[in-house]
Amino acid sequence: MAQSAIDICNSALQRVGAASITSLSDNSPEARACSVAYDSNRTDELRKHPWNFAIKRAILAPDATAPLFDYDYAFTLPSDCLRLLRPNTARLDWQIEGRKILTNDGDTLYIRYIYDCQDAAQFDASFYNVVSAAMAVDICEKLTQSNTKKASLAQDYKEAVAKAKKIDAFESGPEDAPDDEWWIVRL
Repeated sequence: MAQSAIDICNSALQRVGAASITSLSDNSPEARACSVAYDSNRTDELRKHPWNFAIKRAILAPDATAPLFDYDYAFTLPSDCLRLLRPNTARLDWQIEGRKILTNDGDTLYIRYIYDCQDAAQFDASFYNVVSAAMAVDICEKLTQSNTKKASLAQDYKEAVAKAKKIDAFESGPEDAPDDEWWIVRL
């Protein structure tokens, strides 16, 4: 069975000790709390770590309009880009402003980025637990008025994140450190 946003919300509600829902549009305090918390927690957790399931690649062409000053070229980020992943290069000659990458290099840009994965069926099982735990912390006080419960859920969240990052790292393989100028000069 594929997981869904409602499954994640119900997992969060179960952690809190609240009643489950059938839809985010249900007329209940639980559904209203989940409706407010789901997307913000999902996108926040996606941005926090380069989850393997949420990485995309793109080739960008320069925009027709150049930046007003300091840089010669601008590249528009893909509409689903939540966070650009920095390449392993010694020198980065670009910066991000708004939804643009500004640079002096007019060639095409090859980028890797975290995309706004909205289909919960695509989530890694560990990420599913991270979002559920984050939501539980977020909605706990609204539904239970218990700071003790919220503190306990915050600890559960930290443990879920640590486990998920560890599993995700094993699937990624080792990452080489970027070459720096000191090392290159020695060669």
